[in-house]
Amino acid sequence: MAFQGIRAYVDGEMTSLDLTRKVDTPPKPVNLGGLTREQLRAAMVEGEVCAPEKAKMRANQLWRWIHHFGATSFDVMTDIDKATRAKLSERYEVGRPEVVERQVSKDGTRKWLIRTAPGIEIETVYIPDVGRAGALCVSSQVGCTLNCTFCHTGTQALVRNLTAAEIIAQVQVAKDDLGEWPTDKDNRLLSNVVFMGMGEPLYNLDAVADALEVIADDQGINLSRRRITVSTSGVVPELKALGERTGAMLAISLHAVNDELRNQLVPLNKKYPIAELLQAIRDYPGLSNARRVTFEYVMLKGVNDSPADARMLVSLLKGIPAKINLIPFNPWPGSPYECSSWSTIEAFAAIINKAGYASPIRTPRGRDILAACGQLKSESEKLRASARRKLA
Repeated sequence: MAFQGIRAYVDGEMTSLDLTRKVDTPPKPVNLGGLTREQLRAAMVEGEVCAPEKAKMRANQLWRWIHHFGATSFDVMTDIDKATRAKLSERYEVGRPEVVERQVSKDGTRKWLIRTAPGIEIETVYIPDVGRAGALCVSSQVGCTLNCTFCHTGTQALVRNLTAAEIIAQVQVAKDDLGEWPTDKDNRLLSNVVFMGMGEPLYNLDAVADALEVIADDQGINLSRRRITVSTSGVVPELKALGERTGAMLAISLHAVNDELRNQLVPLNKKYPIAELLQAIRDYPGLSNARRVTFEYVMLKGVNDSPADARMLVSLLKGIPAKINLIPFNPWPGSPYECSSWSTIEAFAAIINKAGYASPIRTPRGRDILAACGQLKSESEKLRASARRKLA
């Protein structure tokens, strides 16, 4: 809208008076599905839904409906009286964000493009037959600041951190699609959650910690903290806080055995070099043979895949309870790397295994829908799948 106003003298000086009518946009209702138990109890009091002495009881009711039954409307919450449900509907919501696109790979991997707000799009991936049953890879940011050169997400500038509600919504969307409500359903398909999607989780630790508290609650989504893994490129100052606040399993995006190469692959290494990172890992709360750290190592042809690299990796990790996931590089449009040959990867794994470390080779999943490790990127930053198919 063009400026509408007049020029006038005010206190002896010429100034502009803006006469444009301003329309106040009502704030979006708070989604109760993104609140911790304590935050939910407080919301009942602040929203004047009930008296303070009844807030805990009301919060417990809502919690079970939202996180055990997957309710998306207050109307279905039949053990809450109609008057209270009306108050809740006026002040809050329990719905889902928009699923813009759903893709299913030929190997069963599912990917959702989720729009949580105008211009805020994230990708979430479910991988069957990983962990006990299947793993959900969730995002913690829109875009990323780390610029890891082998990662497609790293080519998208950071838009913003996700809220705890937006992180939890990814789990809810997946459970909707998998038919996983109520949570205690037999033969659950979603058994693990990994923070390995878009963004660096430790640059959004508060929201990640709150989301993890909700996901792990035994009266809600009820995933064991030992089945929730947070992957980081090595934000050293936040590692201790991650362990103390969440009790989550730790994964480190390593990918190189010397600072010179890691500076290129993972630029964050210039700030927190390998020696500093490994010391912080040794100090990680709860680290033990029963709670090993996972080191992720992407296999790049002619870059980091030599037998000498494997031997150096074993030497670096000496004394750390660990397993090493070898990740065949997943190509993406314009990527500067190639994947190591299968024989090279197997030879690399053999050296690590001989040293006593488990080194599973991660089978690429969802490559055909750009859902594999390192391939996620908001659809707003790339051609839609349908447009790509038309161009092809």
